Amino acid sequence: MRSMFWLRIAPVLVVACAVVAAVAFESVPAAADNSHWGANYFPNVTLTTHEGRQVHFYDDLVRGKIVAIDLIYTTCKYACPLETARLAQVQTLLGDRMGRDVFFYSITIDPDHDTPPVLKAYAEKYHAGPGWLFLTGKASDIELISRKLGLYTEPNPANKDGHTPSLLVGNETTGQWMRNSALDNPKFLARTIGDWLNSWKTSKPGVSYAEAPKLTLDNGQYAFSTHCAPCHSIGGGVKIGPDLAGVTGIRDRAWLSRFIVAPATMLAERDPLAVSLYEKYKPVQMPNLDLKQEDAADILMYLEKQGSAIRGTAAQGAIAAVPLPAGTDLQPIVAPYLHVQQELSSDVLVSVSENARVIASEAGRFGPGGEPIRLAAESLEHAVDLVTARAAFGHLGDALMTSARASNVRLVGPDVRVAYCPMAKKYWLQIGEEIRNPFYGKSMLDCGRIVAELPELR
Repeated sequence: MRSMFWLRIAPVLVVACAVVAAVAFESVPAAADNSHWGANYFPNVTLTTHEGRQVHFYDDLVRGKIVAIDLIYTTCKYACPLETARLAQVQTLLGDRMGRDVFFYSITIDPDHDTPPVLKAYAEKYHAGPGWLFLTGKASDIELISRKLGLYTEPNPANKDGHTPSLLVGNETTGQWMRNSALDNPKFLARTIGDWLNSWKTSKPGVSYAEAPKLTLDNGQYAFSTHCAPCHSIGGGVKIGPDLAGVTGIRDRAWLSRFIVAPATMLAERDPLAVSLYEKYKPVQMPNLDLKQEDAADILMYLEKQGSAIRGTAAQGAIAAVPLPAGTDLQPIVAPYLHVQQELSSDVLVSVSENARVIASEAGRFGPGGEPIRLAAESLEHAVDLVTARAAFGHLGDALMTSARASNVRLVGPDVRVAYCPMAKKYWLQIGEEIRNPFYGKSMLDCGRIVAELPELR
């Protein structure tokens, strides 16, 4: 029995299931007999790429190619960021086949806003490489394409997203077409596009069900891999969004939970940290994923476990802190850090936020090695009182000293010393030999001692 997934592009994509099934069981026509689903079917309207180049939809984009096509818009706060991140994962899995025999087309449904420069910035944010075009054009032409491809969604006020996140994949030469969820497993999509569409008749099956490993599900791991992994890593560095390694120790848990569930609401409320994250990673905005509080709790528990595993492995010497780039000068970070230390030791927050912002900006230039410093500095920037500021300052100092030690960058000198407080069990950098404790301030200003070198923090 032939697979019912392989459907020819035709109006039957959007009619009764019985008609669809009848088409599915027909044999796939040879290329020469495929004209009904070639130039005579696909609109050949003019579109404009994110690079500003004009192309014809059928002649330039579809004819003779294996393609994946979806509809997006850059201001979307719901599925679009996730579906584009999914395609970015599939792009990575397909490797050098992208732009050679496989092509992705993301077409905006908001052409008034999504001009080529806007789409270019969006494409760059998702690291779109060769063979992946973001396209705009006349609204009527885009609607025609979406209707012909079965991707059109009737306007529905109840649908906050504005469209259904579907992905059409197909091989115009063989007439094989399939409509999928754009949020599907990236490995499945890569296999569908790169293998089955390329030659479904010769595709080799995988291992039998009996040989498949036993599936064990962790709710947090499943939720993270489904909703978070396209944009975030845990210890792998910045992707489309920040690395989440250690985030549960740096950010307030209640804040994290609410941000996972209602990021757009927090941005609309001008939550300082939500705004800061948006400004850093725009035009991509953390999407609303319709997650519940229990989903957020599962994800945070998973992040916590993964963070503990990373720290535990690091303590055994298997994983070291990510080194900073060769020749890194930490002075632009150390100077504002010392200003913060002096203010906290005096029980004031006059310029703490400003200096933390400078540190975060400088650390962002250092790539993955600077990410722990940047995260801690962002948390410090939004501290509202001495208690939260001192906690964030402790994380910042640990990140700074760990990165410096891993990279053989010397911080200690004639003026800068490392101090340790046995009560707080925390290290910090300060100027001079006289102890000025930033964790207790005036209440126990001289609590601590000078140590010779940077500590090996665990």
